[in-house]
Amino acid sequence: MGNAAREAALEALERCRRDGAWSSAALDAAFKKRGLDGRDSALASRLCLGVLQNLQYCDHYIGLYYKGGKLEPRLRDILRLGVYQLLFLDKIPARAAVNESVALCKAAGLGRAAGLVNALLRRVAENRESLPEIPGAGTPAYLSVRYSQPLWLAEALTAERGYAFTEAFFAACNRTGGLCIQVNSLKVRPEEYVRSLERKGIACRRFEEVPGCLELDGGNVTQLPGWEEGLFYVQDRAARTAVLAAAPEPGMRVLDACAAPGGKSFAAALAMEGRGEILAWDIHEKKLALIRAGAARLGLEGLIRAQCRDARLPDRALEGRFDLVLCDAPCSGFGLLGKRPEIRRKRPEELRPLPELQLALLDNLSAFVRPGGVLLYTTCTVLSRENGETVARFLEKHREFKAEDFSAGGVRSEKGMVTFWPHIDGTDGFFAARLRRSEA
Repeated sequence: MGNAAREAALEALERCRRDGAWSSAALDAAFKKRGLDGRDSALASRLCLGVLQNLQYCDHYIGLYYKGGKLEPRLRDILRLGVYQLLFLDKIPARAAVNESVALCKAAGLGRAAGLVNALLRRVAENRESLPEIPGAGTPAYLSVRYSQPLWLAEALTAERGYAFTEAFFAACNRTGGLCIQVNSLKVRPEEYVRSLERKGIACRRFEEVPGCLELDGGNVTQLPGWEEGLFYVQDRAARTAVLAAAPEPGMRVLDACAAPGGKSFAAALAMEGRGEILAWDIHEKKLALIRAGAARLGLEGLIRAQCRDARLPDRALEGRFDLVLCDAPCSGFGLLGKRPEIRRKRPEELRPLPELQLALLDNLSAFVRPGGVLLYTTCTVLSRENGETVARFLEKHREFKAEDFSAGGVRSEKGMVTFWPHIDGTDGFFAARLRRSEA
């Protein structure tokens, strides 16, 4: 295998480090620039995401075997790629990982450091079956290095959930997940779509408790059967289950606030059997194009109407008009640590305003729920201060709402709330609360 995949991964890592780019966007740009085929694209993705998921771990062992001065950033990225291959990718022979890293060093204009790369990676390769243990086993500091998570997050989750729980969660966040899709039941029966995958030799896992929910090993979604025809869309099982918990029904009037890229609107539309009205809001005009394009591809454009609106702003004309309001609030995103490892660079001070923003959204959106209607609050984080604590503050202010228990997608809520955990549920980390407005 050539070095094109490693060059693309290095380029993506550099963009993430230098420009703060999302790994998905950085990889897409690298793929297009280099015209990679499916095999090389898959390897480049695995290398880039794997390094980002294990950044501190790789740096720990680089530091163990390198005692020189400060490493040039690009050279450190090359070493990270080499160490990751040696410690995590059993199918790549050690010799190939070392030699290709040396070649990558030369291709990147760092030929003067080729000897350093060769010597350090050989040391790692020679000792990979007996690497010195990371110090501090049993402490948040150990978890931070072993699973390349922010120390503050390791400390917070350990204090709240315990050491073993936190380690299991972090370990799950560093495993490669599958691709979860939802079959468009308005166009094709799930069993028929599964057969179309089987004819292409594509294996999938079905989740009977979530109709039409399939998990694939991965791949380019636009190359799957039925993409152009709108036979499916991409959405994690936890997010789909949360919409099912809200129990949308045919003929309902639904408001989906913070709707982009549209997954919850699409899930609601399927549950409503294509009958009713869904108003999809997002504060970013450019993101509305994603909702409209998705709705058109799925054949839902007559049901879903996208508008650029700030969900924090009151509107007397809409008060009490909706049977169901979906509030997928902006959050820290720590349920997506596996898919978006760059989230780990977030700092606590960045996150402090979030609970107030989330509460402000709930405060305003609650006015749009009709008596007897439902307000569904969701986030893609696992932090209590943004989840259960925010809901508790809202219910204290709005006595006309009560948390209502639900059973959906194979899960049962506790006091009207549920948190999905990757190591328990096999989904993204996710939170949902179903809040019912009194009839009075």
